Amino acid sequence: MRRIACTPRPDWRERVEALGLVWHSAAGRPYWDESACYSFSAAEIGLIEEATAELYRLFVEAGQYVLDRDLLGSFAIPAFCHEAIREAWDAEPPALNFGRFDLGYDGAGPPKLFEFNCDTPTSLLEAAIIQWDWKEALFPGRDQFNSLHERLVAKWRDIAPPPGSSRLHLAHVADAADDAGEEVMTVAYMADMAREAGIAVQPILMADIGWDSGGRRFVDLDLMPIDAIFHLYPWEWLVNEPFGRELIESLSTTLWIEPIWKMIWSNKAILPILWELFPGHPNLLEASRQPLAGDHARKPLLAREGANVTLIRDAGTFARTGGDYGAEGFVYQRLFDLPGAGNRRPVLGSWIVDGEPAGLGIREDGPITGDTARFVPHIIGD
Repeated sequence: MRRIACTPRPDWRERVEALGLVWHSAAGRPYWDESACYSFSAAEIGLIEEATAELYRLFVEAGQYVLDRDLLGSFAIPAFCHEAIREAWDAEPPALNFGRFDLGYDGAGPPKLFEFNCDTPTSLLEAAIIQWDWKEALFPGRDQFNSLHERLVAKWRDIAPPPGSSRLHLAHVADAADDAGEEVMTVAYMADMAREAGIAVQPILMADIGWDSGGRRFVDLDLMPIDAIFHLYPWEWLVNEPFGRELIESLSTTLWIEPIWKMIWSNKAILPILWELFPGHPNLLEASRQPLAGDHARKPLLAREGANVTLIRDAGTFARTGGDYGAEGFVYQRLFDLPGAGNRRPVLGSWIVDGEPAGLGIREDGPITGDTARFVPHIIGD
């Protein structure tokens, strides 16, 4: 695993915009950063793929453990959702079942899990399309760990048409609530893949979803029933909206993608359970609901984009981020020293689709990876 300096293409902005990456710069600097790339050996990529498949297996076992022992209350999940989660876990409604494992990896030891972004993961277009186009332009003879687009299209085709549905709605927040346009961009890319799979699509804003109290179901602005909907809006927000209980009722008439059982895996309360079930596993970091002795990270159960994280080293705080999370509780995770220095510390985002490793995206930041991290492409081989 080597970080290599590269020369950005003179027209890189126009190239990535043409492929849909309209959010390519942030805070006056590139978010998509092709001034460098990471080069991996085939053996290193094989190790990352193996770790990704293994972590998926562990999450399946941990999810069943949570339900068998009635632990959903400790996840800060409202009680009125518990039975719906159990039913969805057992019924396995049609889903993409995709997500991004965020991993620490230094090229020496095994990849280590930080968390699993599997409810509303972003950096999707960058990983699937933008870095492949970059590779083909600059390193056409090299390979890349990247089958994400093909696997997601195949999965959309596998679950299409949604049962009883004439079209698939895709929901995101309004532009004013999505300053960078990342939500719009990700949903637009998802819509493109669904179309490629032969599905008729209908974008919709979350605020434009209505509840038909007579028909007891959700409808769009044309009062057409929403039979199936992809939502880039996390379940913990959905169920805490004023229509949260109606949403649970709607599960019998509306297919929500991804399903409500993702509330188990996307919650960091799963991390101590994984460590309890698989102590010392080479792909896990020690985690607990109680503070750990020694160097560790404190993370809220439901935080996003690295918010409200505190890193402790030598009994003192050496990095901290602000935010609005934490009231739901915290987990404590053994500290992993990212390689690199300054704001060039890479976190690997290893994607999975329906249990199969699907690709790799890399974000660079300081000790805590936040919403201003840069996306850096990768290649395989010499």
